[in-house]
Amino acid sequence: MDMRINPMQSQALSPTGAAAFKRPATGAADGVGTGFADNFKSALQSVSASQNKVAELQTELQMGNPNVSLEETMLAMQKAQIGFQATLNVRNRMVQAYTDIMNMSV
Repeated sequence: MDMRINPMQSQALSPTGAAAFKRPATGAADGVGTGFADNFKSALQSVSASQNKVAELQTELQMGNPNVSLEETMLAMQKAQIGFQATLNVRNRMVQAYTDIMNMSV
């Protein structure tokens, strides 16, 4: 189920003709962004990738790899932690917004 809010096109505003019942086109090809869900998904993948990189760096550091420094590992850990906290805050705000909308009286 696609729950993205799409901008209305001028044909969609027309009350007559078949264009009034067409769904507005979406996608990067027509100049419209990819949408919040796609952006959030890519952000989650980015956070997951940074956490995986940290796990690899920690393993390499523990194994005594001379090419991996403690400073690099600690910096990657902090970046992954900040990314995770930001993602968690976005998720919490989305849940709060959903709860607020569901509690609205109609």
